[in-house]
Amino acid sequence: MRNDNKAPVIEVRHLVKNFGKVEVLMDIDFKTYPGDVICVIGSSGSGKSTLLRCINLLETPTGGDIIFNGKNIMDRKTSVTDYRAKVGMVFQQFNLFNNMTVLQNCMTGQIKVLKRSKKEAEETAMKYLTQVGMDPYINAKPHQISGGQKQRVAIARALAMEPEVLLFDEPTSALDPEMVGEVLEVMRELVQNGLTMIIVTHEMAFARDVSTRVVFMDKGVIAEEDTPEVIFNNPTNPRTKEFLARFMHDQ
Repeated sequence: MRNDNKAPVIEVRHLVKNFGKVEVLMDIDFKTYPGDVICVIGSSGSGKSTLLRCINLLETPTGGDIIFNGKNIMDRKTSVTDYRAKVGMVFQQFNLFNNMTVLQNCMTGQIKVLKRSKKEAEETAMKYLTQVGMDPYINAKPHQISGGQKQRVAIARALAMEPEVLLFDEPTSALDPEMVGEVLEVMRELVQNGLTMIIVTHEMAFARDVSTRVVFMDKGVIAEEDTPEVIFNNPTNPRTKEFLARFMHDQ
C-alpha cells in the first residue's frame, strides 16, 4: 500500500505567489508521498504551472514553505542545484540544448551536477534513452528529431539524474496530436515503475487512468483534491463539475 506510515517526500504549506499585485497562488497546501502520481488539472491561468515552478524553485514563492524530505527548501542554505537534481522537471517546450546531440543532452547534467565520470554518465544516459525508445537517435541533434522524440529525450535526461520526484509541466501541450500518445505511453511506464510524479496536464483520460490523486485548481487555489474516481465521477465542487463538463463536451 502506498503512503502507509511514510512521511511525505514533498509537503507544500500555505504557499503564496504574487506577480506584482496579482495573486497567482493563494494558501496552497498539499502533500506528495513516495509513489504518488498527482495530476494537477484546471483551466489556463488557474496557477498550475506556477505551482510546479515554485516547487522546483524556478519561481521564488512569495510566502509559505516547501518541505522536501523533512527539510524546508525555502531556507537560504538550500543548494538549489542539488535540490533540482532530486526533484527533476520536464518542460512543455523540451528545453534541450540545440548544440548538443541527444546523448550529450542526457550526459551533461550528470557530469556537471552529480560529478559522474563520462563513462558512468554515458552508461546511465544510454539506459534511460533505451527505456524511452530513443537509443537509435543518440547522435542526432534536437532539430533532426520530432517533437515527440524531443520530449522523450527530455524525459530520459531527467531520469538520468535519478531524481526522487519528477515534475511534468504540460509535457504534451506543445506536441502535434499524433505525437501525444508516444509521450503518454512513456509516462505510463514510469507510473508502473513506481516513480513519484506531479503532472500538470490537460490530458484528462490520462489523469483519470494513472493518478493516485487529482488536484483541481481554480483561480489560484486548490478547489478540490481527491482520488480520480471521485474527481471524475462524483466531484463535490461546482467549479470542478463545470470544468469537467466543459472538457468532456470539447472531446
